[in-house]
Amino acid sequence: MASDASESEVKAAWRRLVSQWHPDRNGSAGAVAKMQRINQAFEEIRRAGFRVAPEPAADDADVTAPGPATDPGAGFDDNDDGGDTAFRDDAGTSRQRRPIHRKVKLTLEEAAAGCIKVLRGKVTETCRVCAGAGHQVLGGNCVRCGGSGAVSKRSFFGWPTGLAECEACLGGGIARQPCAACRSSGKTAARSYQAKVRIPHGVRHGDLLHVDGRRLRPERLPADLEIRVELLDHAFFTLDDDGTLRCEVPVDGFAWVAGRQVQVPTLAGLQSLQLSRGQLSYCLKGQGFPVERRGARGDQWVTLVPVFPERLSTDQQILLDQLCATTSGAGAREDERLQAWHRGLRAWERGLRG
Repeated sequence: MASDASESEVKAAWRRLVSQWHPDRNGSAGAVAKMQRINQAFEEIRRAGFRVAPEPAADDADVTAPGPATDPGAGFDDNDDGGDTAFRDDAGTSRQRRPIHRKVKLTLEEAAAGCIKVLRGKVTETCRVCAGAGHQVLGGNCVRCGGSGAVSKRSFFGWPTGLAECEACLGGGIARQPCAACRSSGKTAARSYQAKVRIPHGVRHGDLLHVDGRRLRPERLPADLEIRVELLDHAFFTLDDDGTLRCEVPVDGFAWVAGRQVQVPTLAGLQSLQLSRGQLSYCLKGQGFPVERRGARGDQWVTLVPVFPERLSTDQQILLDQLCATTSGAGAREDERLQAWHRGLRAWERGLRG
């Protein structure tokens, strides 16, 4: 059957299967279980929604049909300690393990070096007794509608106004009873899980990691994990696509002029950096983020922002005056760059006067 089948097409296919596998017509040992699976599939399609058949339109009109309904269990859980999901066990024979979708938030340090995360949550199983249908097929005709699949509708005054689909059998005419094992929910009670997951180094924002639930500790999970990586914003670093890490560091302006050492942050911790007067950008080789997952690290670029006092103290002003006197005072040897500049100024001034 096509994925965009209409309600009438789905019901027609369902009735054909019912006529073939109904226990009153099929004496095989697996007829009841087969009917449970047929009804389960039919109800899942009903919950997802049937395709709406388009109304007749003119030749020049655009007719569109709504897309398939979104699976509510396919989203990601933002909470590391929450998130219910379900996995299916078809007739207790072959386990179709629906993955548990999770999001894991990592710092840049954790993503660069790799880490172990403990994930906690709850998982529910599909009821094995009713195969998730919430009811069991009894066989025979439905008591409410007599096997017709329809009941009479009546107005407020009790007058018959037509037929409606029987709610007891969903129009199938087959007798059934609510499943006592799951209280008609189709699922067993949720149970908690806890798993330790090793995150490899070099993962990026948006990466999808697949983890085999059977290999997790301290307990094996009944389903695999699909983990979406989310990198948190960092207070100091910004990350480029090529693995380059950038950091802007404010430093004491006088320490920068004096060429002192300062401590700068890296993903591995603080590192000493020798300052050079007149240089504001420094490259730390191999201190950046892995270029590829599990690959070598890129570089880190540190940009200095010299910070000087907005107001100089008296002592600072005296020291600066003394420092200036050593370069421009009487008997001081002036830097060649300053000498060239002053010669150019004097020549320019003479040109203005002449």
